[in-house]
Amino acid sequence: MLEVSDLNTYHGHLHALKGITFSVRKGELLSIVGSNGAGKSTLLGTLAGVYAPKAGRIIFEGEDITKLSVEQVVARGICLVPERRQIFDSLSVKDNLLLGAYHRMGKDKKRIQHDYDKVLDMFPKLKTMLDRPGGLLSGGEQQMLAIGRGLMSHPKLMMLDEPSLGLAPLIVKSIMEIFAQLKSEFDTTIILVEQNVKAALGVADHACVLERGEIAIQGTAAEMLDHPDVRSAYLGKSKTEVS
Repeated sequence: MLEVSDLNTYHGHLHALKGITFSVRKGELLSIVGSNGAGKSTLLGTLAGVYAPKAGRIIFEGEDITKLSVEQVVARGICLVPERRQIFDSLSVKDNLLLGAYHRMGKDKKRIQHDYDKVLDMFPKLKTMLDRPGGLLSGGEQQMLAIGRGLMSHPKLMMLDEPSLGLAPLIVKSIMEIFAQLKSEFDTTIILVEQNVKAALGVADHACVLERGEIAIQGTAAEMLDHPDVRSAYLGKSKTEVS
């Protein structure tokens, strides 16, 4: 579904992404993990059209989308749920959700209503607060709203940037469980960027470790969980410790 080859992105003179190459199959959940400053958010921003790469190619469903604008990328079926949710505080939960489908308004009304109902079925708590301003929701509720808003774009590929950031462990567990549901009920392919490596690898099919703008390690989630360098650097276990 997605083929990324030799992707290079700069922020001014800073070489943020250095020859990134990976692929994602339809229906797969790919976790991208790494420390602060590794380039994870820049990678998602580049895939979403926010940043223009200096070199490399992004192929989505056989089409080169490397130079497309954000609006064109969204129209192709790629959605980014940004770090720290970035919902509209003054707008109601309902309006926040419907804004996710703005580019479909007027041409896909039946499907929009179907997706709206499905999002509320997935997040029943949101159904009880449709008129509440988004800014009055808790962190976990805002994350549910941000994911629901993303689903309203009816994405083929959903990218999530640090969805567990600032949330309590029980809420993180609940959010991670939602991703398996997204794959099965919405037929959505997912790229998940996370610093919570254990949680991310627990729901992933495949994973990449990003370090200083480069992919240092990649493989299946099981291989990554068992990799001595991953265990030592990100899971707090020594190379010789048995889980």
